Amino acid sequence: RLFYEPVTTPCGHTFCLKCLERCLDHNPKCPLCKEGLSECLAMRKYCKTVLMEELIARYLPEELTERRKIYEEEIAELSNLNKNVPIFVCTMAYPTVPCPLHIFEPCYRLMIRRCMETGTKQFGMCISDPVKGFADYGCILEIRNVEFFADGRSVVDSIGKRRFKVIQHSQRDGYNTADIEYIEDQKVQGQEYVALLVLHDSVYDQAYMWFNSLKQALKSRILSHFGPMPAKDPDPQANPNGPAWCWWVLAVLPLENRAQLPFLAMKSLKDRLNGIRRVLT
Repeated sequence: RLFYEPVTTPCGHTFCLKCLERCLDHNPKCPLCKEGLSECLAMRKYCKTVLMEELIARYLPEELTERRKIYEEEIAELSNLNKNVPIFVCTMAYPTVPCPLHIFEPCYRLMIRRCMETGTKQFGMCISDPVKGFADYGCILEIRNVEFFADGRSVVDSIGKRRFKVIQHSQRDGYNTADIEYIEDQKVQGQEYVALLVLHDSVYDQAYMWFNSLKQALKSRILSHFGPMPAKDPDPQANPNGPAWCWWVLAVLPLENRAQLPFLAMKSLKDRLNGIRRVLT
């Protein structure tokens, strides 16, 4: 391919910016002469090679237009949050609950960088599945901040947004992707809503009492990781994912992933509240 966004390394070799970044994900050395580029990686600041850009623009304008078109099409494809959505296969994530991540594998370095470059700042989180690779239900995470280290690792501060169901499992450049559809709670009215309010308040009080009964050291650990328990919602159906405190409680409860997954798939708040009550009891 024609150079696109060319950058030159301190050792004097020129690469497309994206190609160089992908090479450095695997090895912090120049792909051509193998000179160490750890300092370059630590700064994470690549200067465009202005002369190379000017030469390409002047003498290869048609090729540059075509190359830019290919790049823009790839970015548009990567920005789609319904088809080929990047999936991080790791832990359970829930709407509104923070999910800090340590990124060190090359495929996930690439995935996170793409999420930032496209501007979506979002990816899916699923637990693993021995047959399919990853589970059929997950949660979209939104990146709030990324802290990079000199060796290419990073710590990602993300928070849960929307729940989804996987329609099709696939892969892209070494990481998992999926075609997904978003799921929301089904609303109820009339007498069902009145009964739901009573159940909601009752389970909230039960969860609050359970958390306050824990030993102080354990409570402090939970608070430092997940923050305080969210307040009770005046209208438990206001959010399409249901009350935030439910997800906080599920994240805090000592449940195995396989026991947590059905809660993510539930479209009935009543069923979710009854499930939490059973666990607390």
